[in-house]
Amino acid sequence: MSREQRARIDAMMRQPRPEGPRSVDELRAGFRALMAQMIVPDTIRTTRTTLGGRPALHVEPHNGPRAGTILYFHGGGFVFGSPETALSLTGHLVAKTGFEAYSLDYRLAPEHPYPAAIDDTLSAYRALLDSGEDPSVIAFAGDSAGGGLAVTTCLAARDAGLPLPAAVVAFSPGLDATRTGESMDTKEGIDPIFTREAVERTGAMYLAGADPHQPLLSPAVLADLTGFPPMLIQVGTNELLLDDSTRLAAHARAVGVDVILDITADVPHVFQSFAGILDEADEALDRAALFLTQRIRAGCTAHRSGD
Repeated sequence: MSREQRARIDAMMRQPRPEGPRSVDELRAGFRALMAQMIVPDTIRTTRTTLGGRPALHVEPHNGPRAGTILYFHGGGFVFGSPETALSLTGHLVAKTGFEAYSLDYRLAPEHPYPAAIDDTLSAYRALLDSGEDPSVIAFAGDSAGGGLAVTTCLAARDAGLPLPAAVVAFSPGLDATRTGESMDTKEGIDPIFTREAVERTGAMYLAGADPHQPLLSPAVLADLTGFPPMLIQVGTNELLLDDSTRLAAHARAVGVDVILDITADVPHVFQSFAGILDEADEALDRAALFLTQRIRAGCTAHRSGD
């Protein structure tokens, strides 16, 4: 682990930004430019496709996938981001697991506020199931807002009577639209990326007046996670959203869910994006890949034994 690497990334994320609130188009362009600097493995291939009526990026290892499908939800505060901006994450997960992934281009706020994103992610999951994919070989994964969607799509699927996926992986998930976690205040200034003001601004675009006090918007404090599949939650100690993860993990454990809360010191929001640049990112993705291959293998074995 490299203190110098962490310090370099922290300094990069603290570079001066334009004064005053930026427009939605400026937010989107800035995020694209930032994520274009991330390293994407050269052992994958990507194809544009559709899933559940929405565009998606199909990501596969060059030598063909093994049994297992990751349904991936990108980050960006529900306002910006795309399958392309998350490709360092999906690409490395695919390269490390050998699974295929579908990274969904769900609708964004403010043009499409809540519940558009969840409607799209649930439709994508239905499409996978309707195509004959067994839920025992499907995992949900996502980062930031998309990490939140990995959890809330599970809630929506359960409420709709659908079988749940084999596993959930959430990188620095956003799980509390009420913004009541202590880390929202204690990590102010320590977090090199977020301020409470910035998080609340994009959050308001997504909410569009909806009450945040509901499970699909604040699962860390309001969701009943009974019956959930095993979850891996990865987060850094420097994050404003740290308590979103710690509280969801506590709720999951309280109802008997198999949950791993994986906290890395002195790293920023979605630090896994810095794979190939930050040792901790590579190590975290190795742990995520191990978790996924264990859960999907267990699902495949259980499915075969039931045939």
